[in-house]
This record gives sequence, structure tokens and C-alpha cells, in this order.
Amino acid sequence: MVNTNTTENQKINSIVIAVMAVAAGVTVANIYYNQPILKEIGSSVHASGAEIGKVSMFAQLGYGLGMFFLIPLGDKVNRKKLILLLSTLLMVALVGFSFATKIYQVYALSLLVGLLATSAQILMPMAATLDSVNRGKTVGKVFSGILVGILGARVISGLIAGWLGWRWVYGVSAMMVLVIIILLKIFLPNVPPKFKGNYAGLLKSALSLIPEFKILRQAALLGFFTFGIFCSFWTTLTFHLSNAPLNYSPGTIGLFGLIAIGGALVAPWFGKLADKGNSYRSLIFTVGMIIASIILIKVLPYSIIALVVAIFFLDIGVQATQITNFARIYSLDEHAHSRLNTIYMTTYFIGGSIGTYFGLLSWKMGGWEMSTWQMLLWGMLALIIVLLSKAETSSK
Repeated sequence: MVNTNTTENQKINSIVIAVMAVAAGVTVANIYYNQPILKEIGSSVHASGAEIGKVSMFAQLGYGLGMFFLIPLGDKVNRKKLILLLSTLLMVALVGFSFATKIYQVYALSLLVGLLATSAQILMPMAATLDSVNRGKTVGKVFSGILVGILGARVISGLIAGWLGWRWVYGVSAMMVLVIIILLKIFLPNVPPKFKGNYAGLLKSALSLIPEFKILRQAALLGFFTFGIFCSFWTTLTFHLSNAPLNYSPGTIGLFGLIAIGGALVAPWFGKLADKGNSYRSLIFTVGMIIASIILIKVLPYSIIALVVAIFFLDIGVQATQITNFARIYSLDEHAHSRLNTIYMTTYFIGGSIGTYFGLLSWKMGGWEMSTWQMLLWGMLALIIVLLSKAETSSK
């Protein structure tokens, strides 16, 4: 006989996770809306190409600051109240952005939007606390929401700006965030904080997790290299597709992001392997998938079929690796999920920044050939980290 209460709880929980996934995607997308519309923003505020190019940097800087200084608060204060506060402030900042007329205003609001968008990273460890049995699967769904937001932001931004102008990108986003605030207010549960110290002690305790947990160090390094590959790939792919003999337009190049969204939706399946205790097997497979994809585009650099297949499986490999890593680190300390996420995601995005730098450097030195060699090297380093973690049986 089916337990009605259990079935009802599962239904409610699935709705909550779905709301969290959508909220995370809508929130994090705000960091990336600026990328396809920089030229339009620059013309509107009378900024030069060099000046307007810094907008993306300020958004990423704000996000990085938020990941270190705001995410740990998820362990100290009521997460629902914190997320609702950050989301409300984000909505206000987006409305302000839509009325910006000076470049310094665009800079300040980009920094603020990036800072407040980190509420998405508070939602993810919160999801881990809601379902300890299927933690990998649950976290994977929320992380997929983040990935769809990142990958879809450029497409949405370009479409809205083309129809209504760039200011409406942020106006529409503010309305979307308002809807998310209402949904979170209704569905998000209250999770009591577990850290009792002060804010300085909170940050100090986050840093103390690095020497304490070997799995955290391994997962962070693995995230560093795999996200570095991801960022390096997408940065240099634009140059590769726009150059001869392919000569694709920016609009056509943007469509390749839709392939990656498909990969992001498949990736949560690997969270189930982590839930069953098969994290090592999952990581071997996902990192192997990344390496195989790089080899494919290296051997067949101008084959569109090869590129489509490689993008799909490269994205699955990168995102599934992160989902498995989340399942691993969230099992280390039930009282420090947000702080564990701070260490992991800070390292993760540093890897992305350095990967972008080396991708551009490799392209300058040797084009697509050198870029793919660089990505392959990083892939092999990631594989070595996985192999070294095989014998890890304790959390310290």
C-alpha cells in the first residue's frame, strides 16, 4: 500500500527543487546578459570600445566577491530570508540598470548585479540539505538550472535587444526576478542556520575547511581544470568559427550555445551515480568524455558534425563532473554546506578565468591547433587528479 503522506512529500519536494532550479537560472543569467549587447550599451552611454569592454569584468568581479563574502552567510543566517533579500535588491539593481545613462553607472550596477546574483549559489547547498538520500540528483537539477541560465542568457539578451532595445533586457529580467521572489516566498522552506559564531569567524572557518578535507581539495582542483577547459573552449571557439574556412556570423555562432543547453539537461543523470556511491566511476567517465571531445575537434577541426557532437559531450562531461563534485563535498560536513560551496566555487571560477587567459594566449600563439593542445593538457591533468583520488576513503 502506498504511503499517501510520503508520496505527497515527494511531490512537494520536487516542486520546491524545480522552483529553486528556475530561480537559480534566472538569477545567474544576469551576469551574462551584457555580453552580446556591449556595443549597444556603449553607444547609448557614449563609451568607447575599451571602456564598455570592462562591463563584463565588473559583473564577474562582483560575482567573485559575492561568492567569498556572501555565500558563507548561508550557514549563519536564515537562508530563505537571505535569498529573498538578495533577490529583492537584485531586482532593484536591474531596474536601475535599465535607466543607466553614464558609463560609471553601468560599471557600478554591473558590479552590484554580479554581487547580488550569488544568491543562486546559496540555493544550491540549500538543495543539498533538503534531500540527503538523493543529494547528487537534487543538486544536479539546481545546477542544471544555473547552467541553462548561463548558456541561455546570451540568446535571450540578443533576442530582446533586437526587438525592444538593450534597456528592456534588464527591465524584462527585473520582472522575471519579481516572479521568482514570489515563488520563493511561497515554496522555499525555512532552514535554520547552524553556525553560531560571528562573521569574521565564519570566513575563517570557511578557509579552515581547505586543510581539513582532502576530498574538498581534490574536488576544487578538478573543478578548476574542467571549468578552465570549458571557458577556454567557448572563448576560442568563437574565433575558430568566425575565421576561414567556416566564416560564421555572430548569430550563427550563438546557436551553438543551444547544443550546450541540451548537454546541461542530461548532466544531472550522473548525480544518481554519486548518490549510489559510484563517484569515482562517474568522474573517470565524465573526464574521459571531456578528453575524447577535445581529441575529436582536434582531429576534425572543420567538421560541423564533429563540432556539434564534441560540444554536446564536452558540456555533459564538464557539467556532470561538477555535479558529482558537489555530491562529494556536501557529504563532508552537514553543518558547513555554504562554506564548502564557497571554497569550491571560488576555486572553480578562478579556474575559469585562468582557462580563458590561457585559451586566448594559446590562440594568439598557434590558433585552434595550439588551443586544443592546451585544453587537452588540462584534461589530462584533470584525469590525473581523478586517478589520485581513487584510493581516498575518508573525508580528511
